[in-house]
Amino acid sequence: MIRVERTEAASWFDFVHQSARAAPDPMTTFEDLLKNAPVVELTSKTKDDALRELAEVFRAEPKVADVDRFLKAIFDREKVISTGIGIGVAVPHVKIPEVIDFVLAFGRHPGGLDFDSLDEQPVHLVAMIAASESQAGEFLKMLARLVQTLRAKDVRRRLLFAKDATAFRAILLERAASPS
Repeated sequence: MIRVERTEAASWFDFVHQSARAAPDPMTTFEDLLKNAPVVELTSKTKDDALRELAEVFRAEPKVADVDRFLKAIFDREKVISTGIGIGVAVPHVKIPEVIDFVLAFGRHPGGLDFDSLDEQPVHLVAMIAASESQAGEFLKMLARLVQTLRAKDVRRRLLFAKDATAFRAILLERAASPS
């Protein structure tokens, strides 16, 4: 018979209970992500600081079990190739076990940031998205929809001048509802 200390058993129980409670929602839609996405007015002067600043919003997010590991994964991804896709947009993204279900946050930097973008232009809009490793197929679809939404020039312009987070999300939701 294996003997387990009470603290070990309690920790294991807490982990299993938390994991079951925070399982990925199979019905999470792109629109759900947009409706709930925080919007941060970025004040950072560098790409790395902007990534840190935006990732901080996930400290209060129960779907992200370890924000420090999440941020490390974002930085590791940036080392492979910049997520600055051009047209003033960056889409840092990861699939990691520390993310239990889809999360999305937007950052806006009116002055623009050097993001090592493919077109070598400053980034004004950052969309940070993550999912669990078990959501690989859905993640690609969400990522594609996000990029498609942000590629629209009128959407980017309106997002830069949106008066607040509610107006910012409304612009994204309007675009998501319209046929492409």
